[in-house]
Amino acid sequence: AGSGKKVVSQKQGFKELEYKEDSWYYRDSYSGFFQSWGQSVVYYKNKPFWTELYGGGMKKKYHNNYEFSNHTFGFLKGALSAGAKMNSFNPRGPKSYKEGELEYLCMWKGNIKKFNGNEKILYKGNVVFTHDFVGGLILSPS
Repeated sequence: AGSGKKVVSQKQGFKELEYKEDSWYYRDSYSGFFQSWGQSVVYYKNKPFWTELYGGGMKKKYHNNYEFSNHTFGFLKGALSAGAKMNSFNPRGPKSYKEGELEYLCMWKGNIKKFNGNEKILYKGNVVFTHDFVGGLILSPS
């Protein structure tokens, strides 16, 4: 989603990003701000191939703190783009990533076929944001 472009949403009340390369197509659809839920889908030759559902958000004490939340979401985008993903499966971001006083931690079980996990962001060692996620391959008749 980091290199995706904003597109007109196919779902009312959602924001969407997409990225295309050759026969591959990626679409991320999400709604909410302090608490949000979304789904990423990878298509191959116009057929859904892989998906991930994710949701969670800022800890309640940070609801209505737009400045801190925007800063946290900017850090999350950086964390999700960090790390080498070509040689190993990372459903979200790397296992750990740190920048200044913010730290990203991600744990998961499974592989690209089927997985689940949790990511969190800490500020000065305290959890300020969490997301749960689940996903895997989509197998359809030919």
